[in-house]
Amino acid sequence: MSLIGKLPIKIPEGVSVNLDNQTVVVTGPKGELRINLPRNVFIEIGDTTKEIKVLVKGKNKQSKALHGTSRALINNMVKGVTDGWSKHLELVGTGYRAEVSGNTLILSVGYSHPVKIEAPTGIGFRVEKTDVFIDGIDKEVVGQIAAKIRAIRPPEPYKGKGIKYKDEIIRRKAGKAAKAVGAPA
Repeated sequence: MSLIGKLPIKIPEGVSVNLDNQTVVVTGPKGELRINLPRNVFIEIGDTTKEIKVLVKGKNKQSKALHGTSRALINNMVKGVTDGWSKHLELVGTGYRAEVSGNTLILSVGYSHPVKIEAPTGIGFRVEKTDVFIDGIDKEVVGQIAAKIRAIRPPEPYKGKGIKYKDEIIRRKAGKAAKAVGAPA
C-alpha cells in the first residue's frame, strides 16, 4: 500500500468534491477542476468527516503506483481551488524586462524582437520589476507555462544571465580568462 495514497485528503470549507462515474470534480472559491481516475482507483467521500480516501482494487505494481499518484493529484486540485498555485520566475540580465498587456506577457530578453506569451484560460501573469509570477488553480498548467517561459532564455553558466526560477541555483563555470591564469606556461 502506498504511504502517500493511504493518507486522507481534508476538504476545507467552501470546497465540494463530487464523483461522476470515474470523474472527480472539485469545486471551490477559485474555480472548478476535473480529473478522470484510472479504472482500478476509486474514492470514498466522507459525509460528516469532510475527508476523501483514495482506494485501489488489486495489489499489482500498477495499482500501487496509481494509488499515491491519484491521491496527490486530487490533493493538488483541492489546494488549487482554495489557495491556488504560483510560480516565481526572475529575469537576470542587463536590459531584460517583462510587462503584462491584458492576458499577454511580453518579454524583452536580448532578442531583436519582444517575445509574447498568451495566457491560457485560468492562468494570470503578474510582473514586479524583474520578477514574473504565474498564478492559476491547476498545478500542472502553471508549471508547464513557467517551464515554457524559462525555455525562452534559459540561464547560461558563465554570467548567469537568463530566466530562472526564484529558488534555482545556477552552477557557474570559470571563463577563458580564469582558465588561462591557472594554466602552466
